[in-house]
Amino acid sequence: MFRRRAGMATSRFTTLLAIPERSYRRWQRRARFGYPPRGRWPTPTQDQIEMVVVELADRWPAWGHRRIAVLARADGHPVRDATALRALRRTGRVLAPNYTCERRDLSAARRAAFVVPPAGRNEVWQLDFTEWETTMGGTWRVAGCTDYWAKAELGWHVSMTQNHDDAIAAIDLAVEDAERLLGCTLAEDLTDPSTGEIRPIALVTDNGPAFKAHGFERYITSRPELIHIRTRCTSPQQNGVRERGFGTLKYEHLDRVDIPDGPTLYAEAEAYREILNWIRPHQAIGMKRPMDLNLHAPTGATNTNTTRARNPATFLKRDTRAQQTPPPT
Repeated sequence: MFRRRAGMATSRFTTLLAIPERSYRRWQRRARFGYPPRGRWPTPTQDQIEMVVVELADRWPAWGHRRIAVLARADGHPVRDATALRALRRTGRVLAPNYTCERRDLSAARRAAFVVPPAGRNEVWQLDFTEWETTMGGTWRVAGCTDYWAKAELGWHVSMTQNHDDAIAAIDLAVEDAERLLGCTLAEDLTDPSTGEIRPIALVTDNGPAFKAHGFERYITSRPELIHIRTRCTSPQQNGVRERGFGTLKYEHLDRVDIPDGPTLYAEAEAYREILNWIRPHQAIGMKRPMDLNLHAPTGATNTNTTRARNPATFLKRDTRAQQTPPPT
């Protein structure tokens, strides 16, 4: 009726309303013969939980429907993944279809880099730097360690430089955070109760200047609970959990807030680290929270065989030519 009054062609009318012309003509034909288009089918289950799902999606806009459904179920709402997806799709809150493809590819590449994947906490830590340009305070560097098995972030060090002192400071923060969670020293947790030997943590880094410095090598040598392994050159997938962690930090949080200087960067990064560890379900560990997995796991020494305890470098495949840092001369 409105189209006829305006004298508008059907093709232009459907284009303005974003309706397929074939669908519109089918509806016209049904209306002429007394069969009007059928309306939306009733969805009582979806209508009942839609407000809950939408509220969680607005609170965590970077998370997909599976994580939203997990959080809703944790709050006591019987929400299926498909129902959450339909509710988010109807309200225009569905992420891009290829959102998880990149993480799946990186996860497959990381698993391919290991002969035997780590089976417990504090077996493999990954360390690296990333840069962030603030609106007023220049470019800052963020360094941090992440536990490969539990996907837990163990503290971030923010500074203007990227040298071996900053790398050491990041490791100290990781050790301090790990000991706080364990309630004992890291050496005690890594000691095999049957043999009394310490199984060192394989600290994986790339080949950056900070990790090749003699000061960094001397620090690693002075810590019996750590052993340093450098990845093959131009192979960032061997340090993939660390790279993915920085990407999640930037995409899900830092890109969404205004960060004028370094102190603000540290405050925002540290605040989101708590979310990553305690709230955000992680797809690579079966939609569990990293700290739930880390705190309820047995010590790494009880899950480690003798070969791995003697040589943590066996984590990485031989064909990747991973380099173990030699002792300082």
